[in-house]
Amino acid sequence: FTSCNMASDEKCESLVVWLGTFPDLDGIAKDSASDLCDGVAIARCLTQIAPNWFDADWESKIKAEVGDNWRLKVSNLKKIVKGIREYYEQVLHQFVDDFSMPDVTAIGERCDEMELGRLLQLVLGCAVHCEMKEEYIQRIMSLEESIQHAVMAAIQELMLQERPRSVSADTYKQLEEEHHGVQQKLQSAQLEKEELAQLYHELKQELRSLHDEHFAVVRENEELSRKLSNMNSPDDPSSEYGKRQQTMYKQLEQLKEEKFELESLRDDNRMKIEQMEKQLTELQTKNEELTGLAERSQRWKDEVDEYKHEITKYRNLESTLDSYKKKVEEMGELRKQVKSLEQKSSMYMTEKLQLEDDLRKSASLKAQVDTYKRKQQKLEAELVEEKQKLDKASFDLKRVTTDLDEAEQERK
Repeated sequence: FTSCNMASDEKCESLVVWLGTFPDLDGIAKDSASDLCDGVAIARCLTQIAPNWFDADWESKIKAEVGDNWRLKVSNLKKIVKGIREYYEQVLHQFVDDFSMPDVTAIGERCDEMELGRLLQLVLGCAVHCEMKEEYIQRIMSLEESIQHAVMAAIQELMLQERPRSVSADTYKQLEEEHHGVQQKLQSAQLEKEELAQLYHELKQELRSLHDEHFAVVRENEELSRKLSNMNSPDDPSSEYGKRQQTMYKQLEQLKEEKFELESLRDDNRMKIEQMEKQLTELQTKNEELTGLAERSQRWKDEVDEYKHEITKYRNLESTLDSYKKKVEEMGELRKQVKSLEQKSSMYMTEKLQLEDDLRKSASLKAQVDTYKRKQQKLEAELVEEKQKLDKASFDLKRVTTDLDEAEQERK
């Protein structure tokens, strides 16, 4: 955890130094992390990176005088993050959903350097992808080597999280051609650089040899001059001493001529070396440009690989979509069957309700029938009883009639 915080602090400090390469922001401080926590300096830098997107109307929404009010700082930072995300999606056609977005509350409330580093990382991504990206890359190359490494690491980390939109086949082919062309230029420049480095080494050795030879001649010339100055002038040129003196004069003149020739050769070689150093400087500049192109080529290659992956994924999705279409067609038939079954089910439910209603009615009728049966049985019992009474009355009547008839006969 501690090493992670140290890396985040180093990234934040390096990105603050990089932000300091922007021209004067109308007196807005931008030299430390605390100067950036209100978002005012960051917004002004964004207006320089993409003035057509982060225009005056957008900048007018950023509150300049926030003081120690952390809520106003957070409001400014939220507008900045929203503008950056829209710039990535609508202008750069990149998605940064996989990137851990900065916690603007932590930045505004306590100036959290780890979260501020993430925000500056997004601003850096805008700079190296905008129309003036070469200028911003040159600014990065002018920084100290340690800061360059930290800034480049931040760029690579951000690019790994960026997710491009779908790309057409023509764009994919064009990117491959550009990548191949950049690779060829880089290889050619590398060969040219090696040849010039070898030539420079040979010329440097030749110059060193000429310098050694020149110094030897100068020393010899000085020694001879010293000897001549110590000698007396001979009165007789025909004497042995005079002859030796003349011989030495001739040698001295010859050495002077050789010295002049060597000095001329040295001057010529010096001019050649200066010219070669100039060419080497130009080639180094060109090599730096080609190194940048190589990095861009590598990025393009990575993007092409991602596009290949997206195309493969798209084709797999097409196959899956076709299978889903077939399943949808089958589902259409199933829907028809389900609809038919639903209609039958509805009809059966209606019949069931009707039968249940009839059943309820029949249960009521059954109760009434039972009541009527009981009444009938009661009435039948009463009827039997009345019949019995009637039979008894008939029997009594018949008996009385018989008795009456007998009585009448007896009276007669």
